Amino acid sequence: MKSVLMILEAVVAIALIASVVLQSGKSAGMSGSIAGGAETLFGGKKKGLDEMLARVTMILGIVFGILTLILGRVLSTY
Repeated sequence: MKSVLMILEAVVAIALIASVVLQSGKSAGMSGSIAGGAETLFGGKKKGLDEMLARVTMILGIVFGILTLILGRVLSTY
């Protein structure tokens, strides 16, 4: 059980890293964050692959957190 959880967490971690790296870069600095916020405010949307990668990243982050908590619980009992 412990080994399966550790392998699953490693796979999720690699997938999470890949999904973050594959996302398109945003403008750097404070002006980029302001411009990005204004774009979203006035109806600009992320399209296609960026939207999908953002959703996948969020889901993988949640799964990684849950697996980490479960694995911590399992390892603390041994």
